[in-house]
Amino acid sequence: MLIHFTEYLTYQNIYLFTNFGILPFWLLIIAIPNSRITLILVNSIVLPLILSSLYIYIIYQAILLDENLFDIFLIYLNIDNLYTIFATENFLLAFWIHFVTLNLFLGCWVARDAFKYSIKRKFVVLPLVLIYLSGPVGLVIYWMIRIFVAKKLGMYD
Repeated sequence: MLIHFTEYLTYQNIYLFTNFGILPFWLLIIAIPNSRITLILVNSIVLPLILSSLYIYIIYQAILLDENLFDIFLIYLNIDNLYTIFATENFLLAFWIHFVTLNLFLGCWVARDAFKYSIKRKFVVLPLVLIYLSGPVGLVIYWMIRIFVAKKLGMYD
């Protein structure tokens, strides 16, 4: 049975599962950020555990394909190495899962922070959508909203 399951775990299927599978969680964060179901499904260990498992599986597949895992550290030396690493399908997919996971974490933090400072949901929807698409841009927009609406921005928040 496990052998049949691994036949479905192609990089393309993992990519599609990650992209489409994450959307319901983002909808929960945007629509009902403080409900019990959102707290259980999004803010708990469930989703990071699933995404981490996919990440570990991709690294495992890279080891089976005799990819040099230490080449990943060459990306810090010059941009040509970044191109080279991203040309490898398993490293590209691992980075994509990394990106999606961190954006989801950031979206959860923004939703909880907005609740903490009583920022209305209508002000938080745009930053959450921007975090989904491009994490840092949405975070900066949220910080601006937080400064003007909640009048709070500390160095250690």
